[in-house]
Amino acid sequence: MRTIVSVSIGSSARDHEVEAVLLGESFRIRRVGTDGDMRKARDILAALDGTVDAIGLGGLDVYLYSRDQRYTLRDGQRMMDCVKTTPVVDGSGLKNTLERETIRYLLQDGRIPLKERKVLMVCAMDRFGMAEALEEAGARVVYGDLIFTLGVDKPLKSLDELADHANRLLPEVARMPISMIYPVGRSQALIEPNELTRPYYEEAEILAGDFHFIRRRMPDSLPGKVVLTNTVTRQDLEELRRRGVTWLITTTPEFQGRSFGTNVLEAVLLAILGKRWEEVRPEDYLDLIHRLDLKPRLVELNPAAEPSAAPPNDERPSGVRDTHLEETHG
Repeated sequence: MRTIVSVSIGSSARDHEVEAVLLGESFRIRRVGTDGDMRKARDILAALDGTVDAIGLGGLDVYLYSRDQRYTLRDGQRMMDCVKTTPVVDGSGLKNTLERETIRYLLQDGRIPLKERKVLMVCAMDRFGMAEALEEAGARVVYGDLIFTLGVDKPLKSLDELADHANRLLPEVARMPISMIYPVGRSQALIEPNELTRPYYEEAEILAGDFHFIRRRMPDSLPGKVVLTNTVTRQDLEELRRRGVTWLITTTPEFQGRSFGTNVLEAVLLAILGKRWEEVRPEDYLDLIHRLDLKPRLVELNPAAEPSAAPPNDERPSGVRDTHLEETHG
């Protein structure tokens, strides 16, 4: 059995472990949170090195992207440097393929229209592939990178504008402690709406991007909204339901009632490929996505107000299909 471990500086309350069979191979997949303790995370990574098949880095990125540049985050690089032997990933390679495929799937599926819909993408610099795919789909996207990471009330309205700010700001942002720009550890449990972000939530029809960014500032009421994100727990799902969210879409499929982070899924795919991260091409991931028939998870949390969003006769949430996963849909 292959073993995949995600070491996250996020909350240990989100830890989870499953076993699954993919393409005839058995996997044990585990997530270990360190509640924001970077030293503890580095110690765990060093201990795992050489003992597991692949490692995912959770709760932070190693790289952030603009349209034509890649920037290395200092804290992310320090984490990656702890691993000398085992293949290690942060999910960014898969984001550029899987999350583009998610948008294509939604366009084909038709339950959730994207053209001309108002989208708030809380941070696009860590999911540039999704950002490009949403614009290509005709969505009206507001990029909240400056709002949600730096607290600056400056919405960005185009990928060109986003790339310009990324190229000017990311060299400095990359040197900042991750805790200054992203919720880590126990702070991930906090929900703190504020007057800066509230109008952007109210204006948007679709909230897209990293769930911790979405959750941190979300108001008590989100009636009729669609949430397009990466990974949630059952508790997160119920919080969204109580706030009136209509649809939840997770770009990673469900494993026994839980959608893991992109870094976890990328580590699984890397183990199947038997390559080091720097050797993998986007085409390698796309081939596996299609062979595994990986599809986003769609859950209707509250009855839709508009006929265009009504579900088809089969209302079972989409997950991983034809991969023999041991699933429990919740």
